[in-house]
Amino acid sequence: MRLSKKERQKVLKATIDETPFITDEELAKKFNVSIQTIRLDRLELSIPELRERIKDVAKAKLNEEVKSLQIEEIIGDIVDLEMEKSAISIFDVKKEHVFTRNPIARGHHLFAQANSLAVALLDEELALTAKANVKFTRQVRENERVVAKAKVIANDEERHRTTVLVQSYVGQELAFIGEFEMYRPNKWKKAGSINENSN
Repeated sequence: MRLSKKERQKVLKATIDETPFITDEELAKKFNVSIQTIRLDRLELSIPELRERIKDVAKAKLNEEVKSLQIEEIIGDIVDLEMEKSAISIFDVKKEHVFTRNPIARGHHLFAQANSLAVALLDEELALTAKANVKFTRQVRENERVVAKAKVIANDEERHRTTVLVQSYVGQELAFIGEFEMYRPNKWKKAGSINENSN
């Protein structure tokens, strides 16, 4: 059953507030209307397009906070960042990211998105990936959007290691999961808790 324009716009606004990374295509499917209708609804509601919503949320904050990487070295767009706790990035799979013979994304792009997010999350000028345990759980295709969610799950002061869990989704489906053990040689130095002879 299709909603009236007024009802649709009300639900549309609530949906975007709740899921800011949702695309016009996904909204069109959800409301069973054309993409053009969704765009017109957004214009009437003064809701910017997805790319602008992402830039507004992230740009200034990232330039100030990310120490371990240059912004252009991060794969995907970071849209939420709480240093040493959690972060979210999105990556749009385009033609250059897929195999020539089929429209499936090459795995190293998903790995790079997750790994660079794990590095950017750490409040550190030097953070290196010591170990990664990864699993690909779903094929990702051209024109799909991958949302990677990272969180710090453990710190080991003796070994100067932080473990970051990254889970990447296409819509509600888990596509990739990675556990990254990050080596941080300068972390905890000031506290005097580093054992220089530790492995």
